[in-house]
Amino acid sequence: MYLPRALLSKLYLNLLNTRHPLSPPVLILVALEPDALCACRILTRLFKHDYIPHKIQPVAGYADLERVGRELVAPMMDSRGGAGGVVVCLGVGGMADLGTVLGLESEEEDDGTPAFGGVEVWVVDSHRPWNLNNVFGGFPLEPETEEATSYAARTPAGVRAGCIERAYRPGKGGIVVFDDGDIEDELGKEREAYLALVDMPEVEDDGEDLGDSDEDEDDDNNDESDVEEPPVLAEKVSRAGKKRKSWDFLEEDSEEDDDRPRQRRRSNSSTPIPDSPRRPAQRGLMSLRDEAVFSSDALEPPPAAQPSQAPSARTLRRRLLRLRRKNEAILREYYQLGTSYSEPVSSMMYSLASELGREDNDLLWMAIVGVTSMELYGRSSAGIAVPVRGSEARPASGWMGLRGARIRQLLRDEVRRLNPPEVGNGRVLPENTGIIPTTARSPEDTSIRLSPEPKFLLIRHWSLYDSMLHSPYLFSRLKTWSETGLKRLHKLLAKMGVSLVQCKQSYAHMDMMLKRELRTKLLKYASLYNLDELVPTIDTDGKDRGGAKDGWGFVRSWGWRATLSAQDVGVVIGALLEVGKNTTASLSSSSSSSSSSSSSDPNSSAAPSQDLSAAASEPASAEWIPRFWDAYDALEDIEALKAGLPTAQFLHKAIFTTGTTVLKKKQISHLRAFRMCVVKDSPDAALFNHPGALTKLALWIGEALAEQEREASGGRLAHGGRGTPLVVASLDEKRGVYVVVGTGGGGGPDTAFRDREAARRRAAAREEKARAREEARKVKEKLREEKRAARRRLRDEAGKRGGGEGEGEDAEEEDEDEDETESEESEEDDDDDESDLEEENATRGRGYGLNRFGTAFQEVVAETNARVRIDSFEHCVVEVKKEDLGGFLESLSMKAVVG
Repeated sequence: MYLPRALLSKLYLNLLNTRHPLSPPVLILVALEPDALCACRILTRLFKHDYIPHKIQPVAGYADLERVGRELVAPMMDSRGGAGGVVVCLGVGGMADLGTVLGLESEEEDDGTPAFGGVEVWVVDSHRPWNLNNVFGGFPLEPETEEATSYAARTPAGVRAGCIERAYRPGKGGIVVFDDGDIEDELGKEREAYLALVDMPEVEDDGEDLGDSDEDEDDDNNDESDVEEPPVLAEKVSRAGKKRKSWDFLEEDSEEDDDRPRQRRRSNSSTPIPDSPRRPAQRGLMSLRDEAVFSSDALEPPPAAQPSQAPSARTLRRRLLRLRRKNEAILREYYQLGTSYSEPVSSMMYSLASELGREDNDLLWMAIVGVTSMELYGRSSAGIAVPVRGSEARPASGWMGLRGARIRQLLRDEVRRLNPPEVGNGRVLPENTGIIPTTARSPEDTSIRLSPEPKFLLIRHWSLYDSMLHSPYLFSRLKTWSETGLKRLHKLLAKMGVSLVQCKQSYAHMDMMLKRELRTKLLKYASLYNLDELVPTIDTDGKDRGGAKDGWGFVRSWGWRATLSAQDVGVVIGALLEVGKNTTASLSSSSSSSSSSSSSDPNSSAAPSQDLSAAASEPASAEWIPRFWDAYDALEDIEALKAGLPTAQFLHKAIFTTGTTVLKKKQISHLRAFRMCVVKDSPDAALFNHPGALTKLALWIGEALAEQEREASGGRLAHGGRGTPLVVASLDEKRGVYVVVGTGGGGGPDTAFRDREAARRRAAAREEKARAREEARKVKEKLREEKRAARRRLRDEAGKRGGGEGEGEDAEEEDEDEDETESEESEEDDDDDESDLEEENATRGRGYGLNRFGTAFQEVVAETNARVRIDSFEHCVVEVKKEDLGGFLESLSMKAVVG
């Protein structure tokens, strides 16, 4: 079941009102990603404020989630001796059937164990598509009675079609999905199909061709064997609250004697496959028609006096199968759209705090960092994909399209509300003149400010040269992986009047005049190097588009101790999760000693030590989860955050060096559906055994390839405005596996995730146009009738005078009427064509451009004997056995990897 956005605080307030000293602590399951970590910080701050005990449990993947379900969640059920409670999933499990994964619903049919056992699971996740069992099911059914036998009748009070209403009373347990607006606005067709399937009786489908519905009428008269069938159908009906045999939405039906690939996929994959909807017990086909239809008397030939007979059992079976296949196809199509991302989890948690009236600067900063981290990891409405930049990009392109623009604008408005500008002294703030703030305004300053941040990396904590050199934007536009690109960068700095000596010293200690003029010079020369988006625009009066300040970043100060941007914090937190603070402690000396050489030779980087290589080969759960706590502490400890800056710099030097090597040595292969490269000989290869670091590397390379394609094709990207999908694999020598990540080309689904308000306005305009057209048609018809009546009067008068022109006038009138009718029909056809075109674009846009690597991976594993482990919450990340990579990629190249 799902909680609408309008009732976001309902469950929290109920939790607050029902807590007592003996209540079990709330269990918070958190994904190992910056956005979920920031959301956890917001939620725990709310819990601490309200004295709600809680426990945080990091979760690395689906296997870890199943373990947590066995060890922590299942013992909470009252049927197993627990006292119930609440489990909150932040960035965890939105694409999995949590009732099964966490052990809250038994798959056995006769154990009599009640579902959920008083455990309520809150799911706040930005991954899409949703698992529809969580969204429209996921609640304990009411006891079956003679009056309540259907799924809808046994739904708990206050839940209608899976939607929680104000009358809902928590306490019995279930799975509650927090809706950010997508479910209400976009899943209407899937909701109808799901609810239709849960009430359907079980009928064995042998794959026969059902043909057209008209054939059913012939079957009524010709088929005499249907009398034997109703008992067989009745035996297929499942019991209450249990699952029907699940079907796989990610692959077509296969032959029964060819099940080895399917078994191999299940044994090597921890990713739950979407199951069929649950439904209560039925009485076979009796629930669809009167019992008399299926009685032996009803199946006898009707008496002569009876005009018609009831449809035969075979006809009803065929109709039922046809309807079930239709609804299954709707759900299958939804699951095969591809992966994407919706509103960040941290933004949803800040909305909850705002509903409760608890918003402050600390919570706002967590939300800003979480949203910014989504951009850094390429998580957009197109799934994990490279950003689409340049004049070719539509207004809706970029991170999250129009929704992302709305979220950023709301965050800017919150910054202005909670941090009013200084007034009364008459001076202009430095950031309003284009200067990047690097210090606080006072020793007690902890405010959040808007800043015209350029697309540089860690500029406050690096030299200007290193910051520009390691920027992914400049990496792709200036092609700094080549000698020509480096010369282009040097030439840009020379035109700006900045010497290499000056730009290689720390930015904080650069000449103040250079920092004041930096933005103006960048604007002056950026267009010469195709860098139009390098810095955000700013008007001469210090305002941008009426104060909107589109493209501006966020900066926060901690007194004199530090001033960091949200991007800086996101980069550091991500590096702590991917590399680890303790792992790089021994690398600090080598990194600092090589920093000067990397400035002179940008292709050089500190080689990882043996400690790093050994640590990178440990099991993921043992290695990654301790890093979570380092990153968790760093979010609120500014000294720990500053200590993580060398880690972030080291990681991005390795990304730059590896990306440069791949591009210079042309290690990118062109396959049928995507490009691919393998990272195995780099001295920093051990770093990229973490999916997050490998994803960042893939995005760097992918953006550079997209820019190359744009230049080669005269300024336009291939594949309908998207870049070519990219697969990057990194070899983990100790475990003997390749970590594989697939990134999309980006830019495609902006039409699908367009502004809903604009869509509603277009729908209202079409309705108004149709209404006006109908009124105009009625007026024209009335005028036409008046003209006909006038002609008849004139014709009658002429006939009385003895004229013989009536037939000719009748033919002329008919021709005029036909011309008018044809003209109206032509106008209606044009309108219908326009409406059909919009409908086609909307249908195409829904899945257009989405990252389908997750679906393609599942299909490849089902068809081959490749040993693959799919355990990440990012379905475009898999692990492939070293020996099986070649066959895996060969089969993958034949799949559609982008919608």
